[in-house]
Amino acid sequence: MKKFFKYRYIVPGLLSVMLVLTACNDDFVSTKPLDQVSEADVWPDEGLTTAFVTDIYGGLGNGGFDEQMLASLTDEAIFTHPGRGITTITESRSTPGDPGWINNTIAWADMYRRIRSANLAIENLVEPKFNNPGLAARLLGEAKFLRAYYHHQLLRYFGGIPIVDRVYKLGEENYLIERNSWEECVNFLVKELDEAAELLKGNPVVKGRASELAALALKARILTYAASDLHDQAKATAKSTTLNGYSKPELFVYTSGNQTTRWQAAKAAAKAVIDYPGYGYKLDLTEPVSAEEGTANNINMALARSGGESEIIFARYFINSKRENGGRIGLYNGPNGYHNWAGNTPTQNFVDKFTMADGTPFSWNNPNHAKEPYKNRDPRFYGIILYDGAGWKPRTADVAGSDPFNQIQTGTYEVGTGGGNTTRHFGLDTRNGGVENWNGTYTGYYLRKFIDDNPAIVAQTDWQEIPFPFLRYTEAVLNYIEACLELGEEAEARTWLNKIRFRAGMPAVTASGQELVEIYRNERLIELAFEEHRYHDARRWMIPASTLGQKVFYISINGTLKPGKTVSIYRYDPDSYDYVYTPLELDPGKENRAWADKMYYLPIHRDEMNRNDQLVQNPGYD
Repeated sequence: MKKFFKYRYIVPGLLSVMLVLTACNDDFVSTKPLDQVSEADVWPDEGLTTAFVTDIYGGLGNGGFDEQMLASLTDEAIFTHPGRGITTITESRSTPGDPGWINNTIAWADMYRRIRSANLAIENLVEPKFNNPGLAARLLGEAKFLRAYYHHQLLRYFGGIPIVDRVYKLGEENYLIERNSWEECVNFLVKELDEAAELLKGNPVVKGRASELAALALKARILTYAASDLHDQAKATAKSTTLNGYSKPELFVYTSGNQTTRWQAAKAAAKAVIDYPGYGYKLDLTEPVSAEEGTANNINMALARSGGESEIIFARYFINSKRENGGRIGLYNGPNGYHNWAGNTPTQNFVDKFTMADGTPFSWNNPNHAKEPYKNRDPRFYGIILYDGAGWKPRTADVAGSDPFNQIQTGTYEVGTGGGNTTRHFGLDTRNGGVENWNGTYTGYYLRKFIDDNPAIVAQTDWQEIPFPFLRYTEAVLNYIEACLELGEEAEARTWLNKIRFRAGMPAVTASGQELVEIYRNERLIELAFEEHRYHDARRWMIPASTLGQKVFYISINGTLKPGKTVSIYRYDPDSYDYVYTPLELDPGKENRAWADKMYYLPIHRDEMNRNDQLVQNPGYD
């Protein structure tokens, strides 16, 4: 039976050539489809084969730059708009019939569709049908990396999954397959990535495509996850009655071996990444940079500019000539007072995680902190969060007259004569501010990270070209630090942790024991914020009840004119205003977060269970 592939597998240049060729076909009774390519034509042609492998990358979607971000399933953020299935997960109401919001980059059927494409490419590239061994090896390495990546996506959300490493064909006796154990899945992925790294070794790095280092970095992540408490049988079952009572623990934990050995493997894998030459941004410092430079360093990494691009190991790139939704992350998350949508807004819970600039914790019980909560914080705060009074871009023409000072306004303020005739001015970036009120923040904050600060990129019609980092160098450094901590190598852990902190303009850490572990975990939260790590980290550390499941807090800000002061157009001005900042719990009617242990894993959808009676459902969903 002859198979055909749709033209979506073909690069634009090849498409035009093929249209010319088919137009010259004298066989008017030919039944060959004009919008498809025969499988027999693809694999002997290196251009078509390259196009096929390129299409497999489509399973990456927009990376983490969709309108709904994974951060809104965590204590980093909440999602502003109703009806998207977010609260089904954050309120632990997921069921096999209604799992809640599941992005297509983690959806069961979508991932296995991409895995099948990778298998097809691998089977045809092991013995390539075109005469270019170097290209064939590179494409084979990329296909193996992508097959591993998509398996890893399913593994970290659902636990042990069916390993599919071949193409199923028509006429087979059985298409049903059981879930493999957690250990089998990890071993398969490590082997796959080792092979991918070897195949990709020596090839030039191409933006957006797999590389040797990308394979090594994904391997380091997988082994870090595998060594964590969630996958250690004794610790996982001791901390969760739901997991303890499950009949097939091998789907989630190692049932043999020991955690120390697994941490040693994770450490070695991470070290191979951080020793790789040519990557990493300003991690050779011996003392903290200035606060201003610390903020700039954070922004440069997020925007992949001014050297910050050396952090990226594997990313999803966007260009304005091909307008994809990943280029609208500024629109999705920016302030409504700029005609943006305020989709994923940082919580007060997350903001409170930023320490003071001297490294001491922020506390609302400290009157100096409470009076000026945005003063003298960790320099990274100013690169990640847009807060009340923060300077930002020029307003659009229809709003500029109300804010010629270009400052974020998320409070309520008096305007007029202090102590006399005043009116209330609702901040332009609030739900009462008069500019697209329905798009205003519920938390009093907006995301600064990943939003291009180019003044020309402001409103709904503008796009940006910021890449989403799937794998970056600092993650590997943090994985190495964590493994060192778990192995009792605190001096080495502090050395590398301080390299990260010096880049951020933060003082050295001298702590040890559990205090050092908590500092590390907070450092990881800040450094990797909004990069799709917190959801997995909180679960694998088995601390979701106090993180993912905690009630959401927002900030209420009230500015009162000082006696004798007169203001006609509001601007942030401590000389003219007394500000009161009050953290409050979010109305449960908006989001009422709660943690149930079944949420350690997402449910396999009922439809998938019905299709394959060999599958067993995850714990807590029966």
